[in-house]
Amino acid sequence: MFRVAVLFCFISERSFCYVNSMARPQTYNRALLAEKTLHLFWAGGYSATSMDDLVRKTGVSRHGIYKEFGGKKGALLQALDLYQTQIVTPAFARVEQPDATLDTAADYFTYQINLAQTSGLPGPGCLVANLTTEIAPHDTDIRAKVDAHNARLRAGFRSALANTAPDHSPSQLSASADATLTFATGLWSLSRVTEDADVLRAAASHFISMLKSSIT
Repeated sequence: MFRVAVLFCFISERSFCYVNSMARPQTYNRALLAEKTLHLFWAGGYSATSMDDLVRKTGVSRHGIYKEFGGKKGALLQALDLYQTQIVTPAFARVEQPDATLDTAADYFTYQINLAQTSGLPGPGCLVANLTTEIAPHDTDIRAKVDAHNARLRAGFRSALANTAPDHSPSQLSASADATLTFATGLWSLSRVTEDADVLRAAASHFISMLKSSIT
């Protein structure tokens, strides 16, 4: 009798859960959820953004977030992919064009600074640059995303430099590309603590001028 009673309760509870889940259809859009999550991590950082924050500010239950992303870290990994598509590509694609030059890289900095000024300074900076110091040193999955982003920017800058100074050696071009990547990372970090876009413009202009002098 005891076994029968336990089995009956188990089957009844499973049946109730199944019926209950079938009666509650998904009420959120996955793409919109990913976009909201991206902006929460970008504005507040990974560590300071809790699961409760994600639930409250996206309007999606904890169960829904786990279902879509597997947890908070999975949500960040998805956010980083979305960041490449929505934020990095529209700005950096010009530098990745086959005929891009150092002047094109200068236009990239101008575009980003203008965008930051329009959005309001101080701003959130670059999500990848932020995570470079916050999470990447301690998490191999996030580090891989950061490395891939940096490799993309480095390759774009190197190609633009090669078009500008075709006689430079590969090692010189690589060193200049590394310097440009380092400058870009620092510039976007500075944008988090300055209210004056002209400070950023002056820094970018000075850096590009120095770079031109060193390769031409």
